[in-house]
Amino acid sequence: MNDYMIQLTKNPIITKLIKKIGLPNPPVELHRNNNPWEERPFNDQPVVIGQMSKTAITKTLAETIAKGGGNPFIENDDDILNIFSEVGHGYGRLPQMLVQGELPEKLTPKMLIFDASNIQKPEDLNQVYAFFKNHLRSLAICGRVVIVSRPPDTQKDISTAAASRALEGFIRAMAREIGFKGATANIVYVAPDSENRLEPVIRFLLSERSAYITGQPINVNNQVISDEPIPKMRPLDGKTALITGAAQGIGAAIARTMAREGAHVIIMDRPGEDIPAGKLASEINGNLLFCDITEPSAGNKIVEMIQKNNNGLDIVVHNAGITRDKLLINMKPDIWDQVLHVNFRAILNVNEKLLSIMRSNGRIVCLSSVSGIAGNRGQTNYSTSKAGVIGFISALAPKVSEKGIAVNAVAPGFIETQMTAQIPFATQLVARRLNNLNQGGTPDDVAETITFLCSPGAYGITGQVLRICGGALIGA
Repeated sequence: MNDYMIQLTKNPIITKLIKKIGLPNPPVELHRNNNPWEERPFNDQPVVIGQMSKTAITKTLAETIAKGGGNPFIENDDDILNIFSEVGHGYGRLPQMLVQGELPEKLTPKMLIFDASNIQKPEDLNQVYAFFKNHLRSLAICGRVVIVSRPPDTQKDISTAAASRALEGFIRAMAREIGFKGATANIVYVAPDSENRLEPVIRFLLSERSAYITGQPINVNNQVISDEPIPKMRPLDGKTALITGAAQGIGAAIARTMAREGAHVIIMDRPGEDIPAGKLASEINGNLLFCDITEPSAGNKIVEMIQKNNNGLDIVVHNAGITRDKLLINMKPDIWDQVLHVNFRAILNVNEKLLSIMRSNGRIVCLSSVSGIAGNRGQTNYSTSKAGVIGFISALAPKVSEKGIAVNAVAPGFIETQMTAQIPFATQLVARRLNNLNQGGTPDDVAETITFLCSPGAYGITGQVLRICGGALIGA
């Protein structure tokens, strides 16, 4: 990554000078983890938990923190403390009681969690406000904030639904306030009877693998039927993954990350990408498939190769895509059609064939874009195609859920790649600063998120778009 502002933070002399003359603080270099998944990702870090009262989610949170290796601190509530004590005893993670609003001297929590799943009325939001007002200042650099609640559309009472939805505005605004220290804030809406699907989601959001995801709502539900074991390490062992456009950039990062977590990866790209694709295949011991996804016979060709060599498919990542930017009034029909064909129509055509060989408990992830959510000047073709991808996953998800297949999309913002390195310097500077974290993301940020979505533990998430954009200031 070539962000010179982040490089400045590594020089203590320049950092002191910036503070002395009153310039804005440069962005914090984010803490990222691109090593293999571990049993205890929280690594003895302090976690402060707040709740209105004991809920159906309390025990799940206690198990998540204890199994993940975190040290829980509970605000003054004996019922909640007892649950955390009972769970934590077997893991050597006994909780400590806090006087409400006070932290032990020099305690810098890495994570703040608030369970608002029993919120009933707008007045209950005062407890959320008080918890974070008291503790947010102490949050560590690159810390994590998560609120857990119930989906507004599952609430029968109007006041309850409204209060639950208000939490999304709260988390988005708070994410903007803490972004200067590299910290993130997200909300997880857990549908009734889906509490057993929450732990893997919390583990991911609290880990350093979610460094570029902030200000986002994530819905956990029980739509996908699955009884597959949920490993905490090497979650993709025994899985076969097809990644399109995988020779370079984000696609190559996805391939490496999935291979690291145990998947056998099929690297698919155009015939002209044979050199980088061959090097990558050798590096990760993957298979090569050269195919132009826009060919009418592409779907049949892919299926034939997979049936011959792998006898089935567990994961599909539709990563292949192009840009051909022009203002709409200057855009020729062939430029419009190329982008729509590669980024959108080809996915629908190929995916229909791939479903015939997908095993149960499969995963499909499509690359959308923040441009597909918010639009972008000079990208009517690209924005249309990426919005179409969102429509595709939303429509497909309920049709394959009974087979245990989860379907999602990710929407990256400004990601530091070879392609974005060609953008004019001034444009790069602006693009990097237009988000909460004041910097661009990396291909590994996208790869880690997609690997999580393709893991067995992500079976509670389907039909959703997860933005990997640092809390971009554009779009929802």
